[in-house]
Amino acid sequence: MRKSGSNLFRPKISRRAALAGLSASAAMLAMPRLGRAAEETIRIGFPTPLTGPFAAEARDQVKCAELAVKLANDKGGIGGRKVELLVRDDKLNAGEAATRTLELIEKDKVHAVVGALSSAVQLAVNEVTRARGVIYVSISQSDTINEAKDFSKYTFHEALNPHMTTAAVARRTLKKGMKVAHLVADYAYGHEMLRGFKRAQAAIGADNVGEILHPFGAADYSTFMPRLMSMRPDVLCISNFGRDQANAIKQAVDFGVKQQMKIVVPVILHNQRLAVGPDVFEGVVGGANYYWGLETQSKSAADFNAAFRSANGGAIPTDYGAYGYSGVASLLLAMQAAGGTDTDKVVDALEKLQYDLTKGPQHYRKCDHQSVQSVLVLESKKKSAMANDNDLFAVVANDVGSDDMLRSCSELGHAT
Repeated sequence: MRKSGSNLFRPKISRRAALAGLSASAAMLAMPRLGRAAEETIRIGFPTPLTGPFAAEARDQVKCAELAVKLANDKGGIGGRKVELLVRDDKLNAGEAATRTLELIEKDKVHAVVGALSSAVQLAVNEVTRARGVIYVSISQSDTINEAKDFSKYTFHEALNPHMTTAAVARRTLKKGMKVAHLVADYAYGHEMLRGFKRAQAAIGADNVGEILHPFGAADYSTFMPRLMSMRPDVLCISNFGRDQANAIKQAVDFGVKQQMKIVVPVILHNQRLAVGPDVFEGVVGGANYYWGLETQSKSAADFNAAFRSANGGAIPTDYGAYGYSGVASLLLAMQAAGGTDTDKVVDALEKLQYDLTKGPQHYRKCDHQSVQSVLVLESKKKSAMANDNDLFAVVANDVGSDDMLRSCSELGHAT
């Protein structure tokens, strides 16, 4: 399939708890969606947790989403229509996210929604958008959102998912007969990452020696470390996100964990590595959707980095920032190909879209609208190996995207 307008952007939170926030807005969901007159401005809603433990990643997503809008507007917009990004703080709360999304649709009359930074919260956003027939491009890791029970034709998943990420990391860190222990955040993200790692372990022949769940937002991990060390694993997989990742790894290092075992994470976070420094993260291996260092291998990465630097005083884009860019930019490319904002036409254009915005070719798989894309495996460098302050990671692997790295459509419950 041909590329559609790709030059436009060149230079424990349980499922029940996640959806409970929708009840307060049930009356709004029952209302018919208001018709709208022809408008000049294309409005994109962008709920993300600007406050809370994921705020650093959320701010990066906003910066990169704003860059996608700026580049489109600098080239005359979409069919002559300017684009506006409407950012809302979902406070990492399902109810808040549902309310803000409903307001974006009913009050602000957005044409589509991009965003969310929690596997559970995005399900709440998705419930609202699919009930209202509004396109939603999710930019947070999740396996569940691709499954038939949560999917709709309006749902597109730009982010990697736990199955893709854990499989790539496991292939580079686990061997047959190795003993593996897990420290897992007790909510949807942690549970999905654990499931992915255990599936990959079974395929490789590594042995599971124990799992410990920790509360979301835990500050103290000292009670967990002696128990993990007593399991005597070869590898410790820490599956959590945001500040939890930095806190857990730092305390593991303080307990001498790295002297006994390798620390592996499903997603190694740029901002959390910056927060605690090279000595803490040295040797930690994890997956990633993007790393600025790809600019030496990829023209699209170099172009993206250059545009971001120009707009942000020479700073570099981060991993989760890149999701904000590609989520909005792929949507705008589809709108350009569709000739406007007609929902069905844009859905069709997204399903046909072949795009390369930050790192190489991507496309949305037809059955579940998962973005098929490359998966990076990174290892955090020791301080003496860093060429400069931004030289955080070595690229261990760059797996080319393919349908083979996804769960099958039938496994997800989709008709084939």
